[in-house]
Amino acid sequence: MSAKKIFIMGVNGFIGSSLAWKILNKTDWEIVGMDLSDNKIPNCLKFEKFKFYQKNILTDKEWIEEQIAQCDVVVPLIAIATPRLYVQDPLRIYELDYEANVEIVKLCAKYDKRIVFPSTSEVYGMCPDENFDEYTSPLVLGSIGKERWIYSCIKQMLDRVIWAYGKHKGLKFTLFRPFNFIGPKLDDIKASKEGSSRVLTQFAHNIINGKSIKLVDGGLQKRSFTFIDDGIECLLKILENKNGCADGKIFNIGNPYMEFSIKELADMLIELFGEYPEYIDCAKNAKVEVVSSKDYYGEGYQDVSRRMPSIKHAEDVLGWKPTTDLRTALKLTLDYHLLGKDYELEQFAK
Repeated sequence: MSAKKIFIMGVNGFIGSSLAWKILNKTDWEIVGMDLSDNKIPNCLKFEKFKFYQKNILTDKEWIEEQIAQCDVVVPLIAIATPRLYVQDPLRIYELDYEANVEIVKLCAKYDKRIVFPSTSEVYGMCPDENFDEYTSPLVLGSIGKERWIYSCIKQMLDRVIWAYGKHKGLKFTLFRPFNFIGPKLDDIKASKEGSSRVLTQFAHNIINGKSIKLVDGGLQKRSFTFIDDGIECLLKILENKNGCADGKIFNIGNPYMEFSIKELADMLIELFGEYPEYIDCAKNAKVEVVSSKDYYGEGYQDVSRRMPSIKHAEDVLGWKPTTDLRTALKLTLDYHLLGKDYELEQFAK
């Protein structure tokens, strides 16, 4: 892999921390990382080719412009991605997720830098297709009163802006759409907040603390869960961009072979808790409660029954395919939180 200098914004997040760790261990690339804190990246801080800065995308604009001018690739991972906030504070979503990020896009165009931008599986909305294709599937959103769709709409608009900059201004870009990434550092299960944490973290937190697992509308919605390592392997191929194969492309990064309902996820998680001696009672006493989406999220929420990616483009262009099953992904996540076992460190142990 040729040497690169990569600017990762939001490096302390779930995707950012995992991406940085893999880059540092598997490539000779340099990383400049920024975020508000560094609690997820202590192992990365030990590398000389990793520079971390505690900066804010909303206030440190001059510094950010300097970094973009000096790097080869920009990966802007800063966004709010929690459904409850879409309904409760949509303007905050707009200000951070759109206004701050569109400025990054413009700077990449100004300095002729490649941007690898995180779109989202949510841009497909209520798409009627059985498998969502990056180039042919319609992007179907709900009514304006369903504020839940503001995040999806913002991400779609950014996709369209980036695409237009690429077509008309020569911006070098790749868009990637993660489908329900899961793994150890998704959220802190000990500090989980009902409705504000992602579903896996929230369920684990409730089991540990003797709270009912709340299945919104019965938990019949199906999702294609993707283990973080599989997703990062795809991202590494996108960043490597061998022979320019990812230039101007959109890639779904998901696991269509790992589709489960939210209820099935809860059942499997409870079963796995029973395999840890200290948490057997938690598993035995775990309760499930069905709640309505209106009561759980509010009036402005709306959901989709399933979200299944086509990954044909990633398979054909990048030679990538996910390999991790859901049980393994959940077990590694619980090992990390319940036993303090960090599989990432074990992977690259000398």
